[in-house]
Amino acid sequence: MPHTDPAATQYERSNGSLTLTMMAPQKVGLPYGSLPRLLLAWLTTEAVRTKEPHLVLGNTLRAFLDQLGLSSTGGKRGDITRLRNQMRRLFSSSVNCTYDGPSGWAMANVNVAEAAELWWDPKQPDQAELWDSTVTLGHRFFEEIIRRPVPIDTRALRALTRSPLAIDLYVWLTHRMSYLDKPVLVPWELLALQTGAHYREVRQFRRNALRALPKVAAVYPLARVAPVVESGQPVGLRLEPSPTHMRSRRR
Repeated sequence: MPHTDPAATQYERSNGSLTLTMMAPQKVGLPYGSLPRLLLAWLTTEAVRTKEPHLVLGNTLRAFLDQLGLSSTGGKRGDITRLRNQMRRLFSSSVNCTYDGPSGWAMANVNVAEAAELWWDPKQPDQAELWDSTVTLGHRFFEEIIRRPVPIDTRALRALTRSPLAIDLYVWLTHRMSYLDKPVLVPWELLALQTGAHYREVRQFRRNALRALPKVAAVYPLARVAPVVESGQPVGLRLEPSPTHMRSRRR
């Protein structure tokens, strides 16, 4: 997802032969920034916990805000207004996954949500409504969450709320560490392609990523990651096998 409002209804990221395209209705817009990332973390965590695609967000707005580590402030820039806006954007979005490689072509469409109902009164965040606010995850999205879950610490995400890039790096690192079995060098160019933001030049992305890495290291100190410089030129990040931030719970 983009870090700032792209003022568009389509957003694309590529990694080799794989391309992900997020799309949203014209009147709603694409999700962006830290809040939809917090929302996705909550949705995936709750889906893994309950093993159900139909999730109850709670019958009071304040209770849900507390779960995300947000305040119950209103107004144009308040957390209530921003959260409701980003929830509409995220739940209305769909993702197209396309593989176009030398051996063939394939595609799949993924809906974040099949249905959602938000009944909270933003002016009365403590008031319990007659009906629960709910979201039903898209079938393919839910199946992927359940099939290959990688645990993350939502407290870490809340600590990184001010930086969408730091959230992206944290989630990317703990995912990579879940299957990394030998050291690897990830070029800056490749990492820039994978993250949810457009930078005019790789060096701009690198500068921002290097500022975000200490924040990630503060919440995920076991991640063995370091910038690599060769012949005086920055080439990428070196990852060494590390524990995931949270252990998987086997049932």
